[in-house]
Amino acid sequence: MKTLVTGATGFLGSVLVRQLLEEGANVRILRRSHSKLDLLGSCTGEVEHVIGDVRDPSSLADALEGVDKVYHVAGYIAVAANDRKTVERMRRINVDGTAHMVDAALAAGVERLVHTSSIAAVGRPADPATVARESIPWNPTRLTSHYAISKRDAELQVHRGIAEGLDAVFCNPSLIFGPGRLGENTMLLFEAVKKYPRLRVPSGGTNVVDVEDVARGHRLAMERGIRGERYILGGENLLWATIFVELANAAGIDPPTRPLSPTLAMVLVAAVQCGFRLFGRRPLVDRKMVREMFATWQYSSDKAATDLGYTFRPFAATAARMAQAPS
Repeated sequence: MKTLVTGATGFLGSVLVRQLLEEGANVRILRRSHSKLDLLGSCTGEVEHVIGDVRDPSSLADALEGVDKVYHVAGYIAVAANDRKTVERMRRINVDGTAHMVDAALAAGVERLVHTSSIAAVGRPADPATVARESIPWNPTRLTSHYAISKRDAELQVHRGIAEGLDAVFCNPSLIFGPGRLGENTMLLFEAVKKYPRLRVPSGGTNVVDVEDVARGHRLAMERGIRGERYILGGENLLWATIFVELANAAGIDPPTRPLSPTLAMVLVAAVQCGFRLFGRRPLVDRKMVREMFATWQYSSDKAATDLGYTFRPFAATAARMAQAPS
C-alpha cells in the first residue's frame, strides 16, 4: 500500500512522515521544487518525491497514482493575515488546494483521506468557561481570523467530497509545540522567552499539544477514525503564564512574570505593524490576534481518546524537547 503526504516538508508533515516510515509505510510526498528538506532529515531519501502543488490540479494525478491513503497536511498558516495578497494566497492553498485534492482523491479512488484542519475551524461556546468540543456550531464573529475562515471553508470542501463518496476524516490540532526551525511556528515563543527576560505575559490561555502526539493522532485517525467525523487533537488547557513558565523552566532561566495589559498590547502591536510595513514585510501579529491572547479558550480531546485511543504528553515534556533542539 502506498501513502501520500502533502505538506511533508513542514513542521507537522515531516514528523508524520518519519512516524509512517518507522511503522514500515511506503511513503510518497508531494512537494514544490523549491521546498526546504531540512526537517525531513534522513527521511528525505527514504520517500518517493513528486514535484507539484496543491494549487495546480494538473500536478495531482501523478501524485495520487497507485495511492491508497492520503494525509492532506499542506496548508498556509497566517493567523495575522489582513492584507488582500496574503489572504488570497492563504485561500488558494487552504481552500482551493483542498478542493483540488478532494477532486483528485475521488478520481483516483483512494481508500481514505485524513484532512488536517485546526481548532480554529471549531465553533466556540458563548461562555469561555465551557470546554469546546467538535460538535459546537460554527459561529464566526468580527474577531474571527481569515485563517480560521479558510480552515473552516477547507473542511466544507472535504464534506463535499464525502457527499460524493470520499472516505475522509478530520483532525483538528490545537496550538502545536515542538522542536522545529528557529524563527518559525511556536519556536518563536520559545526563543522570545529566552531572549527577552522582561517579557510581559497576557492573561488568556489556550490548548497546547506536542507535534509528535498530533502526528500520532493522524495515524490513529487513518486507522480508526469514523468517516466524516472530526477529532480535536489537543493536550493541556493552560494559561499563557503557565506556558511561559514551562518554557522558561526548560530553558533554565527565570520565567517572565510581569503582566501585559490589553492597552499596552495594542500600542505595541501598532508599533510592530508599522515597523514591519516600513520594511515591506508582513506583520506577525495583528489586533485580532492580540485580543485572542487575552481570552481563555479550552478544548477537549475526549472524543479522540474514546474513538481513536489518542493520548498526549504533559506540556512540560514538550518544553523540555524544545530546549534540547539545536540552536
